[in-house]
Amino acid sequence: MVGRSVLVTGAGGFIGGHLAVELSRRGARVRALVHYNSREDRGTLDWFEPEHVREIEVVSGDLRDAESVARAVAGAETVFHLGALIAIPYSYVNPRSYVETNVIGSFNVAQASLSAGVARVVHASTSEVYGTAQTIPITEEHPLEAQSPYSASKIGADKLIDSFHRSYELPATVVRPFNTFGPHQSRRAIVPTIISQALVGDQLVLGALAPRRDLTFVSDTVDGFIAAAEAPAALGRTLQLGTGIDVSVGELVTLVGDLMGRELTVEVDPQRLRPAASEVMRLISSPRLALELTGWSPQIDLQEGLRRTIEWIDSHASAGRVADYVI
Repeated sequence: MVGRSVLVTGAGGFIGGHLAVELSRRGARVRALVHYNSREDRGTLDWFEPEHVREIEVVSGDLRDAESVARAVAGAETVFHLGALIAIPYSYVNPRSYVETNVIGSFNVAQASLSAGVARVVHASTSEVYGTAQTIPITEEHPLEAQSPYSASKIGADKLIDSFHRSYELPATVVRPFNTFGPHQSRRAIVPTIISQALVGDQLVLGALAPRRDLTFVSDTVDGFIAAAEAPAALGRTLQLGTGIDVSVGELVTLVGDLMGRELTVEVDPQRLRPAASEVMRLISSPRLALELTGWSPQIDLQEGLRRTIEWIDSHASAGRVADYVI
């Protein structure tokens, strides 16, 4: 990545911010596209130390706006497309916005990248496109099953990128992370929800405890995106980034409590439950193909990742609210 001109869309988000900073650290010339707002808020990029983002060119725009996307893409050799609406609960409330941002936004990125002659587009998918696992572990051949408007919009975006590769030879790779967690993640996600509540009391308020997830630490996910961009064999492929190990929400509560030296109890809040037919009960990856094509494998186990996340949230108590349920 040394000297390469790269664009990261969604760079104000959780994974996107970490990716932009790591690319800059590795010597890439990074342009970061963040969603425009009048407060000049750059999202999670503002949570890094200034020396980590000093060399990053931050530009504002909107994925739904083809012109601002084209301006951001201009001159980039590699485009990491992570920009998206990702909150599953809000997709039940306002599904149209997910189609407009995730599907049309991905179309704008694909079209601009094709027109600009970009050498590689790395598109961020999500394990939610599979729905509840029909086979264990989930491989890249697993059927796609939209169980929420969010997952439907991501399936649409993934297939659109794939179609541009097949139809117009857009040099693209789809990367499908499994439940990334770590510092800077929104408090509405399950890991920071558990940790932030546990830091202020032993009684937690959560949703369903039975769903199982394959949790991947953010530095591993970032390494996977970069490995996919650099591997010739990944061109035109879809790759999963996961650990191949899953844990239930209830088990996760116990793990966090053990790391904090506390016994945690849970009250289930009906407001936090997904509609019954929409709940994804189990997601567990097979990371074999990513290892085979790129050499990537996760390096941070769950306990170490949780320890690092607890440490960060504990030292950044003002980075989010604890009591409110934010959809």
